[in-house]
Amino acid sequence: MQWADFLANEAAINTLTSEQTEAFVESLKTENSGKNKIQLANKLNITKSALAKRMTEVYDNFAKSCPELATFNSRGKLEKLRACLTAKYNGGQDVRPTIKEIHQNIPPAVPFEKFVGREAELEELHQELQTSRQVAIVAVAGMGGVGKTELATQYAKQHLQNYQGGVCWLSAQGIDVGNQILIFADLKFKLIAPDDWKLADRLRYCWQNWQQGEVLLVFDDVTEYKKQVQPYLPPESPRFKVLLTTRLGFDRTLPQLRLGVLKPLAAMKLLKLLVDRERLKSESWFARKICKFLGYLPLALELVGRYLDIMPDFSLETLLKRLEKKRLEHEALVVNANSLMRYEYGVAEAFALSWEQLDDNAQRLGCWLSLFALADIPFSVETIEDDEEQELWEKAIAQLWKLHLIQRQSKGIYRLHPLIRQFFQMKLDESSEADKVKTAFVAIMVNVAKRIPPQPNREDIFNFTSAIPHLAEVATHLSQYLNHEDLIWPFRGLGWFYYGQGLYQQAKPWYKLCIEIAENRLGLKHPDVAASLNNLAELYRSTGRYGEAQALYQQALELTKRLLGDDHPDVATSLNNLALLYESTGRYSEAQALFQQALELYKRLLGDNHPDVATNLNNLALLYDSTGRYSEAEPLYQQALSLYKRLLGDNHPHVANSLDNIAGLYKSTGRYSEAEPLYQQALSLRKCLLGDNHPDVATSLNNLGELYASTKRYSEAEPLYQQALELKKRLLGDNHPNVATILNNLAALYGSIGRYNEAEPLYQQALAICEQTLGVVHPDTIRVRGNYAIFLRKPYR
Repeated sequence: MQWADFLANEAAINTLTSEQTEAFVESLKTENSGKNKIQLANKLNITKSALAKRMTEVYDNFAKSCPELATFNSRGKLEKLRACLTAKYNGGQDVRPTIKEIHQNIPPAVPFEKFVGREAELEELHQELQTSRQVAIVAVAGMGGVGKTELATQYAKQHLQNYQGGVCWLSAQGIDVGNQILIFADLKFKLIAPDDWKLADRLRYCWQNWQQGEVLLVFDDVTEYKKQVQPYLPPESPRFKVLLTTRLGFDRTLPQLRLGVLKPLAAMKLLKLLVDRERLKSESWFARKICKFLGYLPLALELVGRYLDIMPDFSLETLLKRLEKKRLEHEALVVNANSLMRYEYGVAEAFALSWEQLDDNAQRLGCWLSLFALADIPFSVETIEDDEEQELWEKAIAQLWKLHLIQRQSKGIYRLHPLIRQFFQMKLDESSEADKVKTAFVAIMVNVAKRIPPQPNREDIFNFTSAIPHLAEVATHLSQYLNHEDLIWPFRGLGWFYYGQGLYQQAKPWYKLCIEIAENRLGLKHPDVAASLNNLAELYRSTGRYGEAQALYQQALELTKRLLGDDHPDVATSLNNLALLYESTGRYSEAQALFQQALELYKRLLGDNHPDVATNLNNLALLYDSTGRYSEAEPLYQQALSLYKRLLGDNHPHVANSLDNIAGLYKSTGRYSEAEPLYQQALSLRKCLLGDNHPDVATSLNNLGELYASTKRYSEAEPLYQQALELKKRLLGDNHPNVATILNNLAALYGSIGRYNEAEPLYQQALAICEQTLGVVHPDTIRVRGNYAIFLRKPYR
């Protein structure tokens, strides 16, 4: 027996934990005898104090067999323990007699100190074997490569002393399993049943005469339980333990340990055992990205780790790029690339073993699911009306799940492991129907995108959230399968989804990509290009980037007129949007003219009873409100509110906007008692429809705060301002005109209650933001500058 195996046996005899065993073996290895505690701790990737704690526990466990340990200090204890164990290993008489040989045929395995991330599974497996007659290890995250066989091998080696009757390893894919059992019994125990007996009788003879003690039987890589395992099981006896490894999922009558991929930290630890530590440290970000790309699959991690080990000058950044490009076909994921590998298969080959067990329907479904993003995939067969077709898909899902090619998250929700997804995509690309399948998938996702409204409410957000990563997958990787009519819909849907929630930074890349794709595919002169320019301009206006917004709005308006003529609703929309920009930048006379043009056009083309007419009335009212023309603004506000309620219902964001605007007018005209309930209605409606984290909710909080400040209810106003400020900063950034507005309001409040030291820096911040984003002559900038000047003139400041 080798010294390392002897140490492993001693660890098992003395019931050391996996962590204690790791410290014990590393400390007592011959090649480590000259190393200090810091070097040993670094090798184990733990601290010096953690190593000392583990070894103290080890000494306590060995105290009975080596009492002299109690008389030595920590360094002396290690040397005394080494002496005791060496004497025992060499057959010395001053220690317990060596345990008799345990017969086994366990295949080679990595040293157990290099078997990482499975400590909990090893312990759970042992507990299951003590309480159950047989246990199955099942791969959850994939059909192959999660280390089922390696876990079984490590368990058998580490717990060898528990099985004095021997460990018999049987390959379910090799020669007849019954004959393997007979060969083991013959070679290890000299049990030879007469050749003329039936196989079942010969096996019975072996079981009856098997060496005393508990026995572990391992059936590796089981694919047909009734054929490969059931006929060869020993008689019911608590001393026989049966361990199976399989890609299949068994029913609940058989206890199972479902084995998943490694945790991220364990995956990095495995990589560190294969690749120079300093190399990984210098490119730690790329190392983590590689682990994530490989889905933390042990087989893939070891293949890549050994590949890097024989390519010392190859950067991890370059490897990641090549893996992303070549995926499963990269030589790092193929066994032939490294002769040192213990595995028979590369990643793709391991997956292919399960692929071949699928029927055509299940293979097609796997390929279809691979087109979805790496996220939860909604796939319910209950919507299929034809019973026979529904049954076919149910069977396909069952096959994929049984072979662990898909992960079931909940009813009708599934997920694919990253590398399995790549494998299915590879199989799809090999198919003659690849383009047809991708085109069909894209068409379905376009229909989803078309249902996303420009201003999604809370219910819309809930309903569409699960589809967003899959829409992003279409927009990013499958846009070539979009037809011209549907080209911009995935990008527009994604942009609207984020923009409508006030998530402007997440919306922006989709709006920009939409323009790029549309211009490349449709040319510079196309209505969809104009619509895409308009969407990005709207985002820039909302984020205070007025100069960029104006250029895009004007470009969109000019293009729309040229392509659709002057009399078209899209022209009215462009006029309305440009007018909003002019209003935001204080160019009120220009804004009024455009609003009036848009309103006349909308009414003529769409009729008086249309939501776009209501929106234009509301916008024109806002302009009148901003310029103090309250008597002209109020009837327009009321018309807009009445139209919205009639056309969209009482519970709609546009209704909330109208209520908030009317309340603002009432506040401006001193009608505070009428303003407050409308502000509160608007706030309640916005929270209900949009959720608590939305720019419009922040606007409502600020406006209600302004009302309370106007009526000297400062203690109620302050927390509303602070909530609004925090929300606007988080959603729009620190340098947005809306943030400046709230800073100005909060400064005014502090000035009103004598908190001058707090007021002044807020005025300064507000003025700096306005000058930077709006310019020095913008009405809002002038207003803030005026407020600050008044504050500075106060003699009691």
